[in-house]
Amino acid sequence: MQLFVTGLFILISLSCFAQDFTKEIDDQVWKPFIATFNSHDTEAFMALHSKDVVRSPRDSKVLLNWDEYFKLHQESDQRERKGGATRTIDLRFTERISNAKQAIDIGVYRATVTTKDGKSATYTYYGRFHVVLRKEGGTWKILVDTDSSSGVSDKDFIAAHPLE
Repeated sequence: MQLFVTGLFILISLSCFAQDFTKEIDDQVWKPFIATFNSHDTEAFMALHSKDVVRSPRDSKVLLNWDEYFKLHQESDQRERKGGATRTIDLRFTERISNAKQAIDIGVYRATVTTKDGKSATYTYYGRFHVVLRKEGGTWKILVDTDSSSGVSDKDFIAAHPLE
């Protein structure tokens, strides 16, 4: 009986120590990420990223720093706004690991773009992302952001877990 009580105490202690920062990350990063991406708000979108960010759209085989990422994202936002395009992104997660200072989120996204150029066309595409986050000055920031669209489908998206 004493062994059972000791084991239970250790289990409770470990679960209290291993806090889950998922809700905090969702509120500080992922919910604003979706909103700012969908609204083409480059400034607010990039504010979610560390100034030390490393961005790698792996299908393109490139690495971008904050300034390069900002410029590309701003050009895309301006082009889509000017053309009357709308977009939505949805995120789902396959793995989330966090402690008080850093986190790794892995998952699948579904993005839909609707263009307007005299006629309307809708394109939906999927990708897998791996993101490293770091707490900076009390706020979660995206430190490393990689994604790839190779071999990802709606089936993968549906199988992953939505934001809490």
